[in-house]
Amino acid sequence: MSDRPPAEPPTGPPAWEDLLRMLLGPNADEAIAMVRASGIDLGVATDLPGDPETIRAALRQVQPFLAGADDAPVRWSAVHDLARQTAAEGGDPSPGRAAVRQAVDALTTADLWLDQVTGFDPAPGRRAAWSRAEWVEATLPAWRSLTEPIAAALTEALSTRLAGATDESLDQIVSSMAHQVGQVLFGLQIGQAAGTLARDVFGTTDLGVPLVDSPAVALLPSNVAAFADGLDSPVEEVRLFLAVREAAAARLFAGAPWLRGWLTSAVEAYARGITIDPDQLDDLMRQIDPNDPASLRAAVTEGLFEPRTTPAQEAALARLETALALVEGWVDEVSTAAVTKHLPDAVALREMMRRRRAAGGPAEHTFATLVGLRLRPRRLRDAARLWAAVAADSSAEERDAVWHHPDLMPGPDDLDDPDGYPARRRAADQGTDDLDQALADILGPDEPPA
Repeated sequence: MSDRPPAEPPTGPPAWEDLLRMLLGPNADEAIAMVRASGIDLGVATDLPGDPETIRAALRQVQPFLAGADDAPVRWSAVHDLARQTAAEGGDPSPGRAAVRQAVDALTTADLWLDQVTGFDPAPGRRAAWSRAEWVEATLPAWRSLTEPIAAALTEALSTRLAGATDESLDQIVSSMAHQVGQVLFGLQIGQAAGTLARDVFGTTDLGVPLVDSPAVALLPSNVAAFADGLDSPVEEVRLFLAVREAAAARLFAGAPWLRGWLTSAVEAYARGITIDPDQLDDLMRQIDPNDPASLRAAVTEGLFEPRTTPAQEAALARLETALALVEGWVDEVSTAAVTKHLPDAVALREMMRRRRAAGGPAEHTFATLVGLRLRPRRLRDAARLWAAVAADSSAEERDAVWHHPDLMPGPDDLDDPDGYPARRRAADQGTDDLDQALADILGPDEPPA
């Protein structure tokens, strides 16, 4: 038998009252009155700690998300602040004059080299050197369009989960709580993901999905230098290699205007179809330690809310991965053609980048945690072989002409046999010509086929 004296009964308001006050602010009194009137003992139902200070400590870091409620599924002003804070961890100085000059010179040289291997014009706009904070500012609008569908699904899942454990009279309160909790949880995840990516990317096109509203060409000198520091190649050579890849991708998105919208809409459609597993919400509540405020961020950012996918979503992902592989394969092939004559370590740098993209670096893993979408061109090598085969069979102009319309793009079957793609393409073109001639014979010379 323990000699420990019995615990003193808690004084002051129950812990759940403190939680509601933190979540609902000025609307909390009405919510508390309704909960009491319903006779539900939330102190037991939610298994909250008895010390209000532990609740305050756990929620202190999410106060920006709880202040000034609105109808959006995410509090974007707070996401912005958290992304900037995360990006600045370890320091984020603005590029100095020397770094800006080196980046702009590298991007200018990249365009000169690319002019020799592709007919796509350089992307419009100035060449720039960005800090991580500037990258966050430039890409945050894209984060909104890509992630709000998931945030809305999370809020709906929270509402369904909480409503099932309460009385119908509390529907309005439950909905309000779910909305604000969803804003907090997903806002933390987006802010952390964007800030983490800012410390890892080299430019604007690292993910294969454009994260800026219009074609842009930029390098992040601090990230380029950190990356080169772990390689045997000189930093000047690494900078030029990465500049060529950035400029090549920007040319592709500018030269094929449909590609930007198609990829973005494909990602958005994939995201809208994802459902959140309610059991994961229960796991979150069990894993968070109220005495450790950092546990909330860790639980959210380490993939606890990684959505589950349906067979339809897996099929959509396969189609999207094919498109990403074709983009990455074209950039890989064209960049290699541009740098081979100029950079002694071009082959080694190409192989290193291929392995990084195939394995998925921190950027890809972060994005996967955020929306359950792994933007890894797993068939990069097959796609690069396909584009090389087209250029060898005909010309670089014919290779680039495939990007004139989405209907001309190769499919997954073409990646299975990339070397045979040029012959299949010629056969398809010949079949179209034969059909046109047959229609012309039927309609006559004055009635061209539609």
